[in-house]
Amino acid sequence: MGRGDLTNREWLLLEPHLPPAGGRGGRWNDHRTVVNGILFRIRTGVPWQDLPEPYGSWKTVYERHRRWSAGGTWERILQSVQADADLAGRIDWSMVGVDSTSCRTHQHAAGARKTRPRVPKKRTTPRHHRRDEGLGRSRGGLTRKIHLAGEGGCRPMALLLTPGQWGDAPQLVEVLDRIRVPRPLGGRPRTRPDHVSGDKAYSSRRNRRYTRRRHLRHTIPEPKDQRANRHRRGSAGGRPTGFDRDHYRRRNEVERTINRLKNSRAVATRYDKRAYVFHGTVTAAAIRLWLRQ
Repeated sequence: MGRGDLTNREWLLLEPHLPPAGGRGGRWNDHRTVVNGILFRIRTGVPWQDLPEPYGSWKTVYERHRRWSAGGTWERILQSVQADADLAGRIDWSMVGVDSTSCRTHQHAAGARKTRPRVPKKRTTPRHHRRDEGLGRSRGGLTRKIHLAGEGGCRPMALLLTPGQWGDAPQLVEVLDRIRVPRPLGGRPRTRPDHVSGDKAYSSRRNRRYTRRRHLRHTIPEPKDQRANRHRRGSAGGRPTGFDRDHYRRRNEVERTINRLKNSRAVATRYDKRAYVFHGTVTAAAIRLWLRQ
């Protein structure tokens, strides 16, 4: 087994959620071999052309990863794996933390074609395609930011990718809206955790109105400047925000989730030119975390 290869137990959990194998024209490489090749590349960050021979043709592995990223297959698999975990009681809904992390972008990730990409054999644009390819510029060079919501077991519940210079507070609503865990036994998908936590970067009127509207208990500290502005306005500034130190101590869970996700070198550093392909890379790394015991 190579680095990142699936164990027999993990393969049994993943196999029912994969697209049907086979099709017209030529032989169809086994799903397990190709998925192991994709996970090996995500774990090590090697160029696609340098995949070891046991995984077969590198182009076959890359094309399947690109197709699944463009069509949203990786996201559907992530939701299915989360549904299985929720059915087994392995999701800690008591606390979901929201945070972000910056990822350096390799020089080879720049220079994508300006033409709009297409889903293979379909006249549609890939999901999560961005005209700017999600590349942000800063003094350190090209960067990309991953916003995520992590549950108490240190696994990602939802992902959002933006350019590196984008702020954190405007992304909280969209990240929480992406939490959607289906119920295999019937019923509407679960979208609301018991408690939400965020650091000072997520403190804004918009975010607090959103959590109140959805009846979400939250723990988000108020920065000093916002607190001083509220005091200056007197009664027009509104009531003080609540803050629970015991809940805020669990902020380390989402930070540990980010650390586990960035153990994959292809996530910590972006090598993919297209934004939707990198989104598929991060989603596949998240699936790998859900399959582990």
